Amino acid sequence: MTTVTRALMIQGTASHAGKSLIVAGLCRLFLGEGLRVVPFKSQNMALNAYVTRDGGEMGWAQAMQAEAAGIEPRVEMNPVLLKPQSDQGSQVIVLGKVVGVAGAQDYYAMTGRLWSAVRESYERLAAEADLVLIEGAGNPAEPNLMDRDIANMAVARLARAPVLLVGDIDRGGVFGSLLGTLGLLRPSDRRRVRGFILNKFRGDAALLAPAVEFLERKTGRRVLGVVPMLPRLHLPEEDSVALEEVERDRRREPGRVTIAVVRLPHIANFTDFSPLEAEPRVSVVYAGRPAALAGAGLVILPGSKDTIADLRFLKAEGFDQALADHLERGGAVGGICGGFQMLGRSVADPHGIESGGEEPGLGLLPVTTVLEPAKITRRVVARFLPGPWGDGGPEWEAYEIHMGRTLGGAALTPLFAVRREGSGGVEETDGLISRDGRVWGTYLHGCFDAPSVRERLLTWLGRLGPSPPHATSPDYRKVREDGYDSLARALRASLDLAAIRALIGR
Repeated sequence: MTTVTRALMIQGTASHAGKSLIVAGLCRLFLGEGLRVVPFKSQNMALNAYVTRDGGEMGWAQAMQAEAAGIEPRVEMNPVLLKPQSDQGSQVIVLGKVVGVAGAQDYYAMTGRLWSAVRESYERLAAEADLVLIEGAGNPAEPNLMDRDIANMAVARLARAPVLLVGDIDRGGVFGSLLGTLGLLRPSDRRRVRGFILNKFRGDAALLAPAVEFLERKTGRRVLGVVPMLPRLHLPEEDSVALEEVERDRRREPGRVTIAVVRLPHIANFTDFSPLEAEPRVSVVYAGRPAALAGAGLVILPGSKDTIADLRFLKAEGFDQALADHLERGGAVGGICGGFQMLGRSVADPHGIESGGEEPGLGLLPVTTVLEPAKITRRVVARFLPGPWGDGGPEWEAYEIHMGRTLGGAALTPLFAVRREGSGGVEETDGLISRDGRVWGTYLHGCFDAPSVRERLLTWLGRLGPSPPHATSPDYRKVREDGYDSLARALRASLDLAAIRALIGR
């Protein structure tokens, strides 16, 4: 008897409607029912990226969904990744590797090649799975994009997948958005939409009954669930718009150390800070202006997709002086990846990889950076070296995603020893910390996932200023696992699973 792979596609009325988390929750839910589940998103536009075991780059959301499905992330789960680096162009990554930078017209000219990668990736995954859970991108009914869209209905047709359309009720206008999206679709694609999910609802769902009845009568399709707002899942978000919600909901709680992450215009891999958000001794704030740094013990410059442009932003907004004042008051400053590069004396882009040109850095570390065409994407195993953060302890995993070499700082103390995949066990060093122990930088993403790193970080901060309250750093992998389980329970309680199982032939 031949096993037929089933597929279900989750599309949305807009970005940040909650598609990524709905797919992650369904991955965990159907995994619990004994199915081999695989996530898939043909094209993702995001600056949060993940590096696979073999050094391929993919969207963080699909890596998270794979984790929820209990499988190793693979680039086939997100064959096309677009990383915006200006208003006019994006870096294009196909099956984990950079193929160039393209504006909209150049990108559309690549559609044939990209679609081949999408089709082959989907077919490879489908051959190994019982169920493929597919995530759409943005809205499937943009009139100027529908003919060239390789992320929504074209994939639904490829997979012969029924579609559930998700709307964010918290932002308002959800019923108009659902009706408008459905009405703009071509009749053949409209027939693929089999139901709706109302997401991020606060309050008594019974109050929605008249509106739900109207929508169902108007469209001939059922609302298959009203999913409540689910705060504090501690699962990384894909879109930077999520930082607005974090900033709105975050409170600086007494007794916690405040870590301020500068909200750069081209912020990348802010998933680095999700473990700190889950840390009971820490309040994380995302600072879009210098005044928001007040009261922070540590300020971190995050990764960036356009280091020079964001460095110029820091100066134009007065962050350079604010960081100097912060250090003068006894605070600490850190940088990850692009943020590390900004802390140096200069950043040069002679090949025009990002903004081009050269820009003086913040001058807080005696290093210089030159951006280079070859992109480094690799996983590493790291350990602490003797220095202000202490020696020894357990090894931990992290990853690198950067274009450029940072030179100098020979007189400073390196933070970590790292073994890269395929190095035969040979160790190199990563990261630097200033002589006064108050400024540090590293190329390692994901380092705060390790409880030992957060523990060392908070101990170091306690020596520089008020000590954080004593507590044990949680195992962030377990925190994420608990988040997937909580998400699956919420979907089980709020969705019509009988109807969804019928759609996938279960």
